[in-house]
Amino acid sequence: MADTTFSKTFERESETCLPRRDDGVADAAGLAPACAALLARITAQPTRIHAITNAAAQVFTANLLLAAGAIPSLTHARDEVEAFTQRADALLVNLGTLDEERKIAIPRAMAAAHEAGRPVVLDPVFVDRSPPRLAFACELLAAQPAILRCNAAEFEALTGASANPDTLRGEASRRGCVIALTGAVDFVTDGERFFEIRNGHPLMARITAMGCAGTALIAAFASREADTLIAASSALLALGIAGEIAGSRAAGPGSFQPAFLDALYALDGATIAQSARTA
Repeated sequence: MADTTFSKTFERESETCLPRRDDGVADAAGLAPACAALLARITAQPTRIHAITNAAAQVFTANLLLAAGAIPSLTHARDEVEAFTQRADALLVNLGTLDEERKIAIPRAMAAAHEAGRPVVLDPVFVDRSPPRLAFACELLAAQPAILRCNAAEFEALTGASANPDTLRGEASRRGCVIALTGAVDFVTDGERFFEIRNGHPLMARITAMGCAGTALIAAFASREADTLIAASSALLALGIAGEIAGSRAAGPGSFQPAFLDALYALDGATIAQSARTA
């Protein structure tokens, strides 16, 4: 959560995917109860998330998912990634560490997720800094993930368009996926509905892998909510509120991370309802 310029203009053994509900939220006023319901649903029936993420993010991603009540798996070995994905309820693909093994494993995992009917969340980390990474991300985006989570620079690299509400709506509609653009304010759209989430804390930008692990929470919410706009928006709301609580307790980045995990673990409906700042 870092782009201030744009702000101004998320162990079950069954191999069967648990059911995803559609809570039918039409506007931002419904996000707080939807967020609380999703957290309760994940806690009641832990969801398994397979996360192909970067080396710096793996431990924090796993801990964040566990704090939310989900069950992580993290392998990116080419020979087993399909089996892990098929047993998961959702797939996270993060390009932060794009080595050769991951470049082979990721398309296999995405194909397995699509075949099994699992939602895929794509986090195209740093595609604005590397042409080969951008080309690979464009191939993955063409495979139609359910949700694209990116910042303004990554969005502009992927689409060639400036990051503003009109282009976000247009790209989401054209690509058939939800776009969650994160920054000081988070913007989420499916091409029709458009939500803003204004919760968060500056220390969230001072922790390695906060955004990467946060995208895993989006995947967890998407595994329980068929409306992927609501899943992404609710996950970002939970992250922002937990960040605010942790920021009020922490002395700095070192104490912020454990405080954040504690806040996410303890997050309840009353706190979400009192703290949510959405539009």
